[in-house]
Amino acid sequence: MKTNDPLADSHPFSHDAMHTTFTLRFRGVDRETARDLAHECFSQIDLHEARLSRFIDDSDISRINHLRAGETLYLHESSYQCLLLGLDACARTGGLFDITLGRQIEHRKAGDGSPPPPPAGSLIIHPDVAAVTCVEPGRVLDLGGIGKGFALDQLREVLESWDVTDALLAAGASSWLAVGPSRWPVDLATETRSRRIELCNQALSASGTGIQGGHIIHPAGNDAMPAGGFRRVWVVAADAALAEVWSTALMLVDPGEIAEMIAELPELSAVHAELDGELRVFRPA
Repeated sequence: MKTNDPLADSHPFSHDAMHTTFTLRFRGVDRETARDLAHECFSQIDLHEARLSRFIDDSDISRINHLRAGETLYLHESSYQCLLLGLDACARTGGLFDITLGRQIEHRKAGDGSPPPPPAGSLIIHPDVAAVTCVEPGRVLDLGGIGKGFALDQLREVLESWDVTDALLAAGASSWLAVGPSRWPVDLATETRSRRIELCNQALSASGTGIQGGHIIHPAGNDAMPAGGFRRVWVVAADAALAEVWSTALMLVDPGEIAEMIAELPELSAVHAELDGELRVFRPA
C-alpha cells in the first residue's frame, strides 16, 4: 500500500564501494524491476571506483600518478569528465578545492608531525581529448572529495534509461541525491541536536571534523583548518559532485566570511553549518 512517506514506500538496496556503503531507494516500480535496476547501478558504481580510485593499481588515476615525464595516458571518458569537474571546482572555489593534493593527504594521514611536502610536479589535462600528459612527475591526484558525488550524478542517466523518475541515492552518511517529485527527508545531526530537511531534485553533501578530525588540506600550504571554524557543513545543490566540492571547500572558510561568499554562489540552494553547537543556515541572495 502506498503512503505519503517516501522512505516507507520505497525499495531499498545497499552496496559497499568507494570505502562507504551506497544506499539506493526507488519508488514507482515493482520490487523485481527495482532489484534489477539496483544491480545495474551498483555495477556502474564499481566501474567508477575501478577507474577513479588512486588505491587501485590499474585505475586511470593510479596510472596518471605513475606517469613519467613526457608520457601521455588516454582515459576512459568518465574519468576524463571527473577530472574536468575537478579542474572546474578548483576555479569555482578560488583554489580551496584541489584534486592534486594526494601527497599532502598522505602526509596528513601519516601523522608524524613533520612539515607537509610542498607541491611538486606538473600535469596537463588536455581540453580537446580524453588524455593527460605528465610534464614533471610529482603531482598525485586524489578524487576522494568528488568521486562519490560524481558516481551518484552518473546514476541519473541509468535511472532515465529505466524510466525511473523517483529515487533517493546515498553514498554513506555524507552524500545524497534526490531524483524526481518526492520530498525525501534527511536528518542533519550534530552531537546535541538534529534538523530534518527535505530534498526534492536536489543533492546534499556533508563534511566535518567529527570522525576524521581536521583532515581537510588547505591548498595554500597551511596544513590546518581555520581555528574556530565550522565543525560540520552541509551543502544543498543541484548536483552531488557540486555539493561535495563546496562542503569540503567551505570547511576552510572563516565563519565570519561565509555569508558574503554564499551570496555570490547562486549554484547553491543552502548551506547548513554547525558552529559552537548551533546549526546556522546560509542562503545565496
